[in-house]
Amino acid sequence: MKRAVIAACASALACAAVPSLAAQGGTHVGGRSEVFAGGELEGYLRSLQTLGQAGSYPWALRGFSPQELDRILPRGSAHPWAARYDLRPDTVRALHLDLVRPVVALRFNSTFPYGGNDGAVWAGRGLTTSLQGGVAIRWGPLSATLAPVLFRAENVSLPLLDGGAQGDLRYNNGQFPAIVDQPQRFGPDAYARLDPGQSTVRLDAFGTAIGISTANQVWGPADRFPMVLGTNAPGIPHLFLGTAAPLNAWIARVHARVIWGVLDQSPYSPVSGSRYFRSLDQPGTRRFATGIIAVVQPRGMPGLELGGSRFFHSPWREGGPTAEDLKKPFEAIFKRDVQGDAGVTGDPFQDFDNQVGSLFARAHFPGSGFELYGEFYREDHSWDLRDFLNEPDHAAGYVVGARKAFRRGQSLVSLRGEVSNLEAQPVGLWRVEGVAYTHAYLRQGHTNRGQLLGADLGVGSSGASSFGVDWYSPRGRRSLTWTRTLRQTNHLRDPQGLLVRWSEGNPRAFDVMHALSAETLLFRGALDLVAGGGIVHNFNRNFQNDATNLTASLSVRRDF
Repeated sequence: MKRAVIAACASALACAAVPSLAAQGGTHVGGRSEVFAGGELEGYLRSLQTLGQAGSYPWALRGFSPQELDRILPRGSAHPWAARYDLRPDTVRALHLDLVRPVVALRFNSTFPYGGNDGAVWAGRGLTTSLQGGVAIRWGPLSATLAPVLFRAENVSLPLLDGGAQGDLRYNNGQFPAIVDQPQRFGPDAYARLDPGQSTVRLDAFGTAIGISTANQVWGPADRFPMVLGTNAPGIPHLFLGTAAPLNAWIARVHARVIWGVLDQSPYSPVSGSRYFRSLDQPGTRRFATGIIAVVQPRGMPGLELGGSRFFHSPWREGGPTAEDLKKPFEAIFKRDVQGDAGVTGDPFQDFDNQVGSLFARAHFPGSGFELYGEFYREDHSWDLRDFLNEPDHAAGYVVGARKAFRRGQSLVSLRGEVSNLEAQPVGLWRVEGVAYTHAYLRQGHTNRGQLLGADLGVGSSGASSFGVDWYSPRGRRSLTWTRTLRQTNHLRDPQGLLVRWSEGNPRAFDVMHALSAETLLFRGALDLVAGGGIVHNFNRNFQNDATNLTASLSVRRDF
């Protein structure tokens, strides 16, 4: 087994280093039914949009429906992958049945878990294997996709940060084991799961979209580090209602969506017992999720997107969500009354809901190949407008990013960079400040089944930067990426995780990873081959010694 893993990793690294071995690909082996949020084809279309070769459409609310893709997909064939994928708008409106081509993926980590923005899959130490595929159907305004994923992580043993927890809880986050569900390791054995994946049933009619889905969503313009919702965790099983496409309100076009869903936890969560909310001491293992996002495109400025989002975790009641729960996305932004369901008032830690939200903007300049975007994130609401204006950075963070794409003959080159920051602010020295992506009452934090719903960062005081280049050609893609991640910071905190003061005189107080990776997508007949490898050096891992991880990946997608 070990020899097979080493051989697979060596092959992957060799393919990444020698992309010139690829042969010219075939013609139209897939495409439209595989444009998932955060996926390969979505990133390709985003670069085309900045060049004016894809439709000007808001990117802050995705994945896209088949009807939305008809507005985005390039009208011509003057792009690198025109001969490979069927990326033409559908003008026939007849019954379509497409294959979501099956893909088998292998990922190997030599020293510690590494990998993110891969949906339900969790890549632990050792070999992680996944299989995904399915079908997609479209008939007029009705569309459906079934694309489940099955994965197995070898989950080899590794040193853990000891947070003083006992039993299964010792596998949870070592710094905040009592206020977040984010395992360092998913138990002592191999970890496997079958997930519904990128599956959706929806109806788009009369300007309205309604449906049910387990697919990942990305809220906001961020590419690598979306603050509120991204592709780092399993998709939320949810019902949604919104606009089928941006509505023309004359002064602007408005695109919006409301969701209602259910969040689950891992077996290593700090919450145990009943799945239902019982009392202050028994919040329940299941949570109700609801949120709203709105994107505005001002009239006469089709390349500008402005918007905001808010997302709530609430206790799951034994009788199911109430009318008040369903209306939560529309409640007042500022509220002094924090009365909880148990009737406790005056203490912010008795406000049982966990709210996160953001304001964002994106500007792309069609034809220039350039886009610029940013997002301001808040871990919870301010007490009132005065509080917000005085201390907007309280429990706050941000992400900023840019992309520049340009053509070189038949190829397309895309330069990208993104910086995120969720580090604890100095205001926390003078005022109670929570920990990013955690919560004092709903102690699973901003997670679903043990993985963060937002950016692929640590919890607490964290941040990251990522810079890379993608080179698209008729033969495939080559990418090189450098990422720095501040996983965790050893600040002094009280038992509830609130910042007390900065740690002093500790040379290993910052747990930081630097990763350099290369990846190649090769078109070979009916196969899409993706091979990659990299090195990750973790300074002060778990506030102790340095560690180096070698990572490699290989995936094969086949057309029939």
